[in-house]
Amino acid sequence: MAGGVQEVEVKYQVDSLADLEHALAARGAVLSPPVKQDDQAFAQDGWTYGQSKIGVTFARLRTEDERHLFTVKTPIDNAMACLEHETEVADRTQMHQAIIMMGFYPTVRIVKRRRTAILDGVALCVDEVEHAGLFVEFERLVADGASGTAAQRELDQLARSLGVQLRQVSDTYDSLVRAAPAST
Repeated sequence: MAGGVQEVEVKYQVDSLADLEHALAARGAVLSPPVKQDDQAFAQDGWTYGQSKIGVTFARLRTEDERHLFTVKTPIDNAMACLEHETEVADRTQMHQAIIMMGFYPTVRIVKRRRTAILDGVALCVDEVEHAGLFVEFERLVADGASGTAAQRELDQLARSLGVQLRQVSDTYDSLVRAAPAST
């Protein structure tokens, strides 16, 4: 996968949305209006929750404002430092079936309301994830072969510089939603 791009992120559970919004505004970061994202996660046949994600390719089919995106990610250093490829697709239903034919199976549906901003040149997402809670992610793209963990340390410093109560989370949204108590 030489020449690819690695998406590196750090994620935190947020106690107070108001405190986070205030801290971001004080630093000049303006959150976008919320958009709904409806994601279907897929895993390769043979992989199950509890196994390592490192080196395993996962797929995602996302719908946002009638736009459908197909993404594949392969975790390199950890579950949040991944080689990633993404493209828009015309038909979600047909792409869903194609992903299954490629040897993947659907795992978890993740529905969230996302607001985005840029802080010190870093993309951030504030996500209200159904069945999992409120989170903020800080993301950066780095070249394939760069240290994802070094980039994550820098992102963590930026997050903590906000002075807001944040609890770092090492799980991806599919794992968090899957582990959430069943809603009734």
